[in-house]
Amino acid sequence: QVQVEESGGGLVQPGGSLRLSCVPSGGGCGFNAMAWYRQAPGKERQWIASITSGGATNYPEFLEGRFDISRDYAKNSVYLQMNNLKPEDTDVYYCRAGCTKLGRHITYYWGQGTQVTVSS
Repeated sequence: QVQVEESGGGLVQPGGSLRLSCVPSGGGCGFNAMAWYRQAPGKERQWIASITSGGATNYPEFLEGRFDISRDYAKNSVYLQMNNLKPEDTDVYYCRAGCTKLGRHITYYWGQGTQVTVSS
């Protein structure tokens, strides 16, 4: 069974920082392509960061370079460092884990989400 465990959310003041963690496991998967998304109530889930097995990263322009995604293969973990947080960053943040098995088939699994609230 595949599990995608997220942590690190919480309440932070504008201008502050948080680091989210994602630990996928199970399913006989190799976890290569990983990404972070966020979703506000009544809105579509929005892509905010991705990282490949080789460490290449991508971000949408609207984040203005404030976020950084990274990974630690030894810990099987992916992180999202969020800096200079703004109230509009308030969302539930989700980790998307790409599960790759024999034959390079990929299936995506979502974490349960972790709440990030940016408020003074």
